[in-house]
Amino acid sequence: MNYYSLNNKAPKVSFKEAVIRGLAPDKGLYFPETITPLPKDFIENIANYSNIEIAYEVIKQFVGNEIPESILKEIISETLCFDFPIVDIEKEIKTLELFHGPTMAFKDVGARFMARCLGYFNKNNSKEVTVLVATSGDTGGAVASGFLGVDKVNVVILYPSKKVSEVQEKQLTTLGQNIKALEVNGTFDDCQAMVKNAFLDEELLNRMQLTSANSINIARWLPQMFYFFFAYKQLESQNKKITFSVPSGNYGNICAGMLAKKLGLPIHQFIASTNANDIVPQFLITGEYHAKPSVQTISNAMDVGDPSNFIRIQKIYKNNFKSLKKDLLSYSFTDYQTREAMLYLYEKCKYIADPHGAVGYLGIKAYRKEIPDALCVFMETAHPVKFLDVVEPVIGKTIEYPEQIKAVIDRKKKSVLISNYDQLKSFLLNN
Repeated sequence: MNYYSLNNKAPKVSFKEAVIRGLAPDKGLYFPETITPLPKDFIENIANYSNIEIAYEVIKQFVGNEIPESILKEIISETLCFDFPIVDIEKEIKTLELFHGPTMAFKDVGARFMARCLGYFNKNNSKEVTVLVATSGDTGGAVASGFLGVDKVNVVILYPSKKVSEVQEKQLTTLGQNIKALEVNGTFDDCQAMVKNAFLDEELLNRMQLTSANSINIARWLPQMFYFFFAYKQLESQNKKITFSVPSGNYGNICAGMLAKKLGLPIHQFIASTNANDIVPQFLITGEYHAKPSVQTISNAMDVGDPSNFIRIQKIYKNNFKSLKKDLLSYSFTDYQTREAMLYLYEKCKYIADPHGAVGYLGIKAYRKEIPDALCVFMETAHPVKFLDVVEPVIGKTIEYPEQIKAVIDRKKKSVLISNYDQLKSFLLNN
């Protein structure tokens, strides 16, 4: 399998090189050269396969022969060492819980898969690789956990000061070893801009090997297809069209779902549910894409003003606006609406949702005003314990720490405060 840059000004590369580079030399996102639909009998008999078998069939064409079958299956097995249950919420409304991994966020799958792929590719390399990642919340913790102790791989995480929850901050600042945290005096967009500047800095690139662990990296992005296959496996016996509502910030998760549909998974429609950062809802109304500064909300992982993966979504649909609009709807919701949804889910449905899951639920409610009997699944992307300062005041209940959180919550935070790109560059060159 070869990958090409969506800027179309860089050579094609292998899966290995795409993973190690993260971004193409022309600063474009990598995209698979071919996408071959899976056999129909595989989809029709998906209930007969284990999650590990499903994941292998889904991902193998994108890896090609660059990782031996036995090792790729081992990587998948280590990645998928937790459950992905579907929980009933209301009639024909369900949630797919993606928070049962080590950092209690959906990004555990992509981070664990990428870490193991990079570890395999770098095992015989004398040169260290530095993974540079910006986070608006959960990515940092998942990457820190996934890459902890990986030989010859250093991780530097940038996060916006005072704009992530206490639990999220502890998960990315307390592990030590090969994990370093930079607390940025600014927003997630500032963090992401610094990371992009680093990949444009020839002096830096000549002195060190940089790669990204954000969803721009194909090894972080592609495994997110698994979720949609796992959900379909649990629901296919109902023989109904399925619509997924995906809380969306950088749009990697929903983009992976669209790729899953391209592989033949019979998904009816997608709902990109978002907060006040309404770039995509506005795009679907006007047909014009306008990035803008992000707005801080209680669903902070979606506080993104220029979602990186939207260009991949457009590529999947061959930049055909009408085709995209047929499959994708998008709604924006306020913090007030999000809190109201969290309270409703707790009181009426006996379900505690985090703010992002609540936004996903709101997307379904908006969609069902037009299609009231649709079978819908919203992604619950993080455990509510990661947002105690938001969730507990809404539901009026104290949430106990799960074991994964107890392991880090009392550890001492270690981070370096920076305010601009020069300080990031200096840190990278001297640490």
